[in-house]
Amino acid sequence: MVPPQSIPIKSPSDVEHMRVAGRMAAEVLDMITEHVKPGVTTEELNTLCHEHITGKLGATPAPLNYRGFPKSICTSLNHQVCHGIPGDRVLKKTDIINIDVTVIKDGFHGDTSRMFHVGEPSVRGRRICDVALESLNRGIAMVKPGATLGDIGQAIQSYAEGERCSVVREYCGHGIGRSFHEEPQVLHYGAAGTGLKLAAGMTFTIEPMINQGKRHVKLLADDWTVVTKDRSLSAQWEHTVLVTETGYELLTLSPTEI
Repeated sequence: MVPPQSIPIKSPSDVEHMRVAGRMAAEVLDMITEHVKPGVTTEELNTLCHEHITGKLGATPAPLNYRGFPKSICTSLNHQVCHGIPGDRVLKKTDIINIDVTVIKDGFHGDTSRMFHVGEPSVRGRRICDVALESLNRGIAMVKPGATLGDIGQAIQSYAEGERCSVVREYCGHGIGRSFHEEPQVLHYGAAGTGLKLAAGMTFTIEPMINQGKRHVKLLADDWTVVTKDRSLSAQWEHTVLVTETGYELLTLSPTEI
């Protein structure tokens, strides 16, 4: 277990910088929403996001060249769980797609993702997106000083599995701040009352990946894209969360989500 003293506690100045980066990341997802439609390629979405981040926002897309990742956002469609690489894939009606955006502004990171429906979603597509969003919300609701990471994981797991879905275990949320990935690791499954106790000033992502079928996944030959082994649909939503003195603050909440 990671000792509590190794978890970065953000200063008020750090938190304000993270609010700025978080709002920027949310703004990118707001901007791209109208472009997620049939006939558009994921590469076109990547270009629009890259130009918005580097041009209008004067920020840096964190994924670009991170450990060799070749693009500025991640685009994961249908049975792709996470880390999909934008390319020549054309969006089709009834597709669901996760767009994952992380920006760096003044040395601090803001990390968020959302699910989008391409045209009119299928019943199954809408349902998995809804279950994944409620899973995220239930995890977030556990965040307060003195709560544990296990409280977050248990809230997510119990809800998702109660909806006859499964939680991916190989990938998790993470601390974030000056670094893209810091301690702690935030598992989306577990037992209440276990794991690290939360303290005010901690910042981390919660980003459950929820599968409509079994939880098992595999990594494709590009060494990035993760898919469900049974090719069932998968959905994910993500926020960057600050632990406050009394609860939590979502640093990547868009005005459109309030």
